[in-house]
Formats: sequence, structure tokens, C-alpha cells
Amino acid sequence: MPKQKLTKSKIDKITATDRELVYWDESLPGFGLRVKPNGTKSYIIQYRNRQNGRSKRQSIGQVGPLISFAVARKEAMRLLSQAAQGGDPVLDKQVARQSKTVTDLADQYLSHHAHPKKRPKSVANDVSMLKNVVLPRIGMRKVKEVNHSDIQALHNRIGRTPYRANRTLALLSKMFELSIRWGWRTDNPAKGVDRFPEEKRHRWLSEDALARLTKALDEHPNKTAANAIRLQLLTGARIGEILTAKWGDFDLERGVWIKPSHHTKQKRTEHLPLSTAAWALLSTMSEEAEADAPFIFPGRVTGQPIKDLKRFWKSVTTTAGLNDYRIHDNRHTHASHLVSSGLSLPIVGKLLGHTNPMTTQRYAHLADDPLREAAEVMAQKLSRTLKSE
Repeated sequence: MPKQKLTKSKIDKITATDRELVYWDESLPGFGLRVKPNGTKSYIIQYRNRQNGRSKRQSIGQVGPLISFAVARKEAMRLLSQAAQGGDPVLDKQVARQSKTVTDLADQYLSHHAHPKKRPKSVANDVSMLKNVVLPRIGMRKVKEVNHSDIQALHNRIGRTPYRANRTLALLSKMFELSIRWGWRTDNPAKGVDRFPEEKRHRWLSEDALARLTKALDEHPNKTAANAIRLQLLTGARIGEILTAKWGDFDLERGVWIKPSHHTKQKRTEHLPLSTAAWALLSTMSEEAEADAPFIFPGRVTGQPIKDLKRFWKSVTTTAGLNDYRIHDNRHTHASHLVSSGLSLPIVGKLLGHTNPMTTQRYAHLADDPLREAAEVMAQKLSRTLKSE
């Protein structure tokens, strides 16, 4: 291979031959110019790996307006210095090229964590956030390159919907936490990003509104869907637990609903005692149910439960005159009436399947009336004592 002191003017004069040639720079050993038969000229370096003695060659870039001779020579000096200190620029470039992207992380998160450990509805929510929010913005970024400001910017961008923004942040935090365990990076860039304030819903029905809802259920022609809502109001269960419930989950002799772990949010088996009204409803339904129907609320497809109650619920709430009242709010109505009737928060939390006492604490203000009545007991006794004097 020819050697000479490379300069920009000399490189411009070099012409192609019928075979590939490399012109090495005399003033910077390891730096050269490769000229292909088609006339393409590229700056390259060649060095020997100090660990295994293997010779490595790497292209810096083509000669042209994008990479000047001065820039190419400076980059060659940096890479050759790195190799002289025991590094391996070629290997580093290969590793960087093969580095996992956020899309790769999302795929592994879904296959290794979400699908095996989360409920189908939660997985569907994760897929929606990844598909519509995360991947369009940072999907092609390398996992190692994503930083705190990237997560902050993404979170701020969807801040008009605080709940969804915060759920997306929680998803990203979990994904990057797992990436640390999998050895993809050493820190979590989502840590320290402040969540947006969320206005918690405390929508629940008064006795008058509850009476209107009950009347609308009684009058609706879809008795199966109406019974699903009745059972939810009587048990305080999540609508997903109601619709996926099977006859085999109930012990009507003992009056207990045994919720399977794969149907509950907390992924644990729960034993819920049935009220007399819930037991009576289920007993009546069992007498009318088809013998081979596994689900309490069978859908149109044989062997499958009802999938959705949106149209039914809109019809019922419209008839009852209830605005901005969701199916999930039935759970709040159930809990609110229990608390306002004097039941303790721990008992209500147990019935609702809460593992965190703070979740039940949202109903604490409703316990004021029973406490006020209890406080009046002493006042009445004192009043009677004063009158007797």
C-alpha cells in the first residue's frame, strides 16, 4: 500500500485505478484514504486490538462536503488514541449499532412482564399508550440515550390530559426500571419527573338518585345487563369482575363469592360474603340459567360473557337522569353508603378488596354523620341531667 503525507490537495489529485487502493498517511500512522475502482474515496483508520492482537479497520466517512480532511484527521486521531489506550472503536461501533431501542424495550416489556403478570385490560391500556403516545415520539431512540429531559418533554406534551400523562409516566418508569434489571442501562430517566395533579372523582348517588337508577334498571328490556348492574351495586365489585364471574365461583349454600386471583386487580383470591339481596338475585338467576352456561352473564357468543355495557349504560343513565356517572362509580356508591351508614373504613376496604388503607380513606369524610350522631349521645344525656335539676 502506498504511503505519503496526506493533505487535502493531494487527496483531490488521487485518481481511481482498476483495483481498490489505500494510501496511508506518513504523519499519522493508522490513518488512510481508501479509493475504490468506481472513484469513491473514504477516510479510514486501521489499528491492532491490544487485547487479542487482531487488526481492525474502520471507515470514518466519504471524502466530500460533509467531512473535510481536517475533521477526518481529527476524528482519526481520537479513535487511534482510544485504540492505543486499550479501546476498540470497531467493537464500540458494532455495540452501538446493535443497542436496543425503546421499541425493543416495549416489545420485551409486553412479552416478559405485561402479558404474564397483568390483567388483559391493563395490558390493552399499556399497548394503547405505547402505540399512540410513546413509540411515535421516542420509539427509535436507543434505550441508553434516553434522558430525563426526554421523559419530561413527553410528559409535558400530553399534560392536557393529566390522568393519561401520569399513567404514561408510570408505564415508562416501570419499563426503564426493568431495563436496569435486564442490563440495558444503569439508571431510570423517568425518576424525578413530577406528576400532574389529578382531580379525583368522588361521584356517588344519593338515595333519591339511586332510586331513579333502580327504577330505570327495572324498566329496561335487557334483564341480563340490568342484573349485572344490580349485582355490582350490591357487592361493590368492579364491572370486569362481575362480567367475567362464573357460576363455579359462587358458593350459594354458604353465601360466598370466591373471586379467582386472575380476575381481581390485586391478583389474589378474595372471599366476599353475599348480602341477602345479592344471594336472592343470584339464586333466582341460577334457576333461569342454562345448564351448560359457565358465565353468569352470558354474551351473544356461545361460551363467552358479555363484553361491553356501554350502550346499555348510556340508555339507563339517560332514563334515570344521571349525568357524568360511570359504571365504575357504582363501586363508589356502594362504598359511600356503607361508610355513611356507620361501617368502619377497614371493613369497607376489606369488602372492596383494597390492600392499601389510603385507597379507602377517600370515603373518610362520609363517616361524619355517624360520628356526629355519636357525639350527640353525650349532649342529650347532659341536657337531661340539667333539666332534672
